[in-house]
Amino acid sequence: MLRVFDFVADLDLEIALRDAAARVLASGWYVLGEEVSAFEDEFARFCGTRHCVGVGNGTDALELALRATGVDRGDRVAVVANAGYYASTALAAIGAEPVFVDVDETLTMSTASLAASIQRVDAVVVTHLYGRLAAIEPIVALAKDRGIAVIEDCAQAHGAARNGQRAGSFATAGCFSFYPTKNLGALGDGGAVVTSSDAVSERVRALRQYGWSAKYRVEHRGGRNTRLDELQAAFLRVKLPRVAAWNAARVSIARRYQRALSGLGITLPDFSDDEYVAHLYVIRVQHREALRACLAEAGIGTDVHYPIPDHRQPVRALDDVDLPVTDTACREVVSLPCYPGLSPVDVDRIIGLVRSFCASSPH
Repeated sequence: MLRVFDFVADLDLEIALRDAAARVLASGWYVLGEEVSAFEDEFARFCGTRHCVGVGNGTDALELALRATGVDRGDRVAVVANAGYYASTALAAIGAEPVFVDVDETLTMSTASLAASIQRVDAVVVTHLYGRLAAIEPIVALAKDRGIAVIEDCAQAHGAARNGQRAGSFATAGCFSFYPTKNLGALGDGGAVVTSSDAVSERVRALRQYGWSAKYRVEHRGGRNTRLDELQAAFLRVKLPRVAAWNAARVSIARRYQRALSGLGITLPDFSDDEYVAHLYVIRVQHREALRACLAEAGIGTDVHYPIPDHRQPVRALDDVDLPVTDTACREVVSLPCYPGLSPVDVDRIIGLVRSFCASSPH
């Protein structure tokens, strides 16, 4: 079956990854060694920030970045509700409360919706969803007027840029996941916080290792054991120089979809090449499950990112939250396969199936 995600078949990459693993094994150092330090330096340069701190996964990155910028139990943080509950999970670990704001037609945070809530929050998490940059500059400006931190959730936006400035470098801190399906993925879990703030970087470094200020001296509340390991850092160092080419391949596939699927009565993403790295190609269609069944019958895998908005999750179920754009989008979004290595023949086949479905289905 052709899946939404797949891995790049690349013999040179496989050899380089095996060499990286052998290098780590030969070193005898597996946690917070030279590979992690080197990757942190390289990824900070990639993002255009002064610092990078490797952690265990993207959700821990969000939690530690929030803690490092002063978010504590009982604080209120503006977030969107259509991004998989990851920011909400980080807030729950802290004991902070999400303040859900709606998205706009890009399915990223609505500046107008945030402006209506900004006086009620102590921080903002902005998610660059599906590989597309949110309207981060006006959001940062709103937060600056309030004197509060903005955290970028960049888990789906490795390398996305606007006017030469990359995701993770716009706000107080940026948080990345290196889950294997990401644009820059490890061969297991991993994450990082990037920032140009010395104080935030120092605090995250302490928090990732029990809250130590020195070995065995716990001075920072909220610390935990969440470290990017040497093996994953070595793999990421191999993959990082390839990200630009992989992103270009993703965007090329997205462009082919865009040209071929316009005018069919479905909603396509609107994007520019630099600001979008095509982590996912997400369309919106009223008869989503019928389309998914049609594609599945032909051996084409799809997914929904994401079907249940945070405020509708069983653990929360807030009936008094009004997010009309978010609720509608979560009923309609569906992700088509979009990854490096997806062949032109497969792209054409997917396009043909979607066009055929649209021609035979009411909208």
